[in-house]
Amino acid sequence: MTVAVRSFAKINLGLYIGRVRADGFHNLRTVYQTIALHDVIRVTVGSGRGIEILCDDPRVPLDSSNTCYRMVERVMDEFRAKGKVTVAIEKRLPVQGGLGAASSNAVATMVALERALKQSLAGATRLRIAAEVGSDLPLFLVGGTVLGVGRGEEVYPLPDLAATPMVVVTPEVGVSTPQAFAEWDALTGGSARRSTSNHELTQLGASDRLLEVGRVLSSWLSDSPNTGAPAKGGSRAGSLLLDLVRTGIENDFEKVVFPQHPELRDIKRALERAGSRYASLSGSGSTLYGLFRSRAEAVKAAGRLRKQGVKAVATSTLTRQEYRQKFLVSGC
Repeated sequence: MTVAVRSFAKINLGLYIGRVRADGFHNLRTVYQTIALHDVIRVTVGSGRGIEILCDDPRVPLDSSNTCYRMVERVMDEFRAKGKVTVAIEKRLPVQGGLGAASSNAVATMVALERALKQSLAGATRLRIAAEVGSDLPLFLVGGTVLGVGRGEEVYPLPDLAATPMVVVTPEVGVSTPQAFAEWDALTGGSARRSTSNHELTQLGASDRLLEVGRVLSSWLSDSPNTGAPAKGGSRAGSLLLDLVRTGIENDFEKVVFPQHPELRDIKRALERAGSRYASLSGSGSTLYGLFRSRAEAVKAAGRLRKQGVKAVATSTLTRQEYRQKFLVSGC
C-alpha cells in the first residue's frame, strides 16, 4: 500500500536567538506559520526488511542521515512493525532554504506510515518522536500559527493568522544553519555565555519582541482589546500585519546571513519596493518572503520580481484547519 501526503513548508514570523544552552543548542523564540507550498511524500510498506529513500534531487541524502529515514526507524520500532519501507520524496521545496522542508518531510513520513500500517500513535508519542528527530518537527504536527520556544521543539498553538497572500523567493544559494549559528556566536560572543537553565533566554523582559508578537496575534484573533489601532478602511488581516510590524519583529539571522550573502538583503528590499507589508528571511535562509494585502498584489509583485531574474512565486499562508484538510493527496 502506498500513501501520499503533502509536506507543507513553514516561514518564521520573527526569530529571536537566545543564549547557548548547557546541551549546546541555542534557546530560540519564534512564531512559525505554515504556508501552501509543499513537497509530496509517498510511503510504501511491503514485504522484506529495511528502509529505502528515493529522491531525484541530488542534494537530498538517501542514507540514515535523512530525517525521513530516522523517522521510519522510530515509528517502526514504536509499533514493533516489520516490512520494507520505501519513502519517495517529490521535491518542490528548496534544500537548505529555511522553509523547514526536511522537518516537514519527516512529519509527513510519520503520518503516511501510520496510515500505511493502519495504526496510530498517541499524540504525546508523536510529539516525543518528532522532537527526537529534529528541533522544528513538532510544529508540523500542529500547523497554522505556532509559537516555538526552547530549541524550537516546544510548540504552542496560537490563534491563527488569517490566510494571507504572500510571495516566496527561493534564491539559488544554500545557507547552512549550523554555520549561521556559529557566525551568530562569533558576532555576539554567545558561545562563551552558556545558560544554566534550558529555559533561560538572554535578558528578555518587556522588550522581548516575540512575546509581543504572540500577544498581538492572540489579542487580534480572539477579538480582545489591543493597544494597536486598526487601520481605517483596511482589512482585519492587513491591520494585524501593521501591528506585527509595529512590534519591531525581525529575524536575528539576518544580522549574520545578509553580510555573507548581500544579494539576499537586496531581495528583501525588492519585496518591500514591490509593496510587501512585511518582508523577512525565513529561518536561517536563504528563502525570503513578503506578506501582501491581496492575492492580486502578490501575483503582480511575483511577476515583477521574476522579470528581475528572481525565482518568486505567489502563494498564501495556511490556517491550522486548512493545513490539516490538505494533508492527504487524493488518488494515491
